[in-house]
Amino acid sequence: MNNGRASGVAPASRRNERRQVAAVVVVAAMAVLAVGLTLLITAEPQGVPGALTTTSAKSTPTATADSVSPTPSASTVSPEPDESPSVGPEPGESETGGPPVAALPEALLGRDLEELPGAGNVVALTFDAGANSAALASILSTLTAEQVKATFFLTGSWVQANSGSVDRILADGHRLGNHSMSHPGFTQLTDAQITEEIRGAEAAILAAGGDPRPFFRFPFGERDSRVIATVNRLGYVAVRWSVDTLGWKGTSGGVTEETVLRRVVDGLRPGAIILMHIGSNPEDGTTLDADALPGIIKEIKTAGYGFVTLDQLLVA
Repeated sequence: MNNGRASGVAPASRRNERRQVAAVVVVAAMAVLAVGLTLLITAEPQGVPGALTTTSAKSTPTATADSVSPTPSASTVSPEPDESPSVGPEPGESETGGPPVAALPEALLGRDLEELPGAGNVVALTFDAGANSAALASILSTLTAEQVKATFFLTGSWVQANSGSVDRILADGHRLGNHSMSHPGFTQLTDAQITEEIRGAEAAILAAGGDPRPFFRFPFGERDSRVIATVNRLGYVAVRWSVDTLGWKGTSGGVTEETVLRRVVDGLRPGAIILMHIGSNPEDGTTLDADALPGIIKEIKTAGYGFVTLDQLLVA
């Protein structure tokens, strides 16, 4: 009997204990839930920095002028090179502060002219100056005596080394042209280097009292479509020649005064551009172009031709 009662009491006691434990667990869970709800209500939304926050895992660093390169825009992106010929400065503008630049005739662009288009029975005598001035006095004297005007292509270095020569050429009524600053081969130069060569010579000639624009002659006659277009963009017409006398080769190069004369006579045609040089041959000191010039002018006149400067190219 006693064992039966003891057995009946023990299960009831254990049930009460379990109820008490369950109640405690429920209370604790509710307390935890209440705390969590309180934190959720009072906390700031995730990802939004507080008033004193300067950075976060998702925020973007503040850019500064010293640390961040500007985004390319229309003002910072270099334009693609323009392969089409352009006349360069607009009429009336001058990048060097000299006299205004006239617009170039469209028909003269993109070419290295070898003759005067549609000029009729006239020729142009042209003289390059890049070495010394050994024959300048003789050439100017002959041109004056024969009442002939010519065009002189000068390098900037020649102008700087021959003070007063520009005045002498201009005083006799002759025309000037640009032959670069230091006489390099242009096809090996960048566009920037070409600009430096042309603008350097232009500045030297302007400073000496002359103006070479808009005529340019390539050193050594080296050119291609790119450099011609670059010259045009700088406001110049590229002018080559119809006849090279080869007087610059001198007697050491197998040339004589007679061969210089014959080359000109044989190459005569309407609008011909004749190339000669001012300097002496560096090996033998000869000045064959100057020596042959009186005979050249006589033969040209006898053949019925007159003489013009390269300004004839600009005649509409």
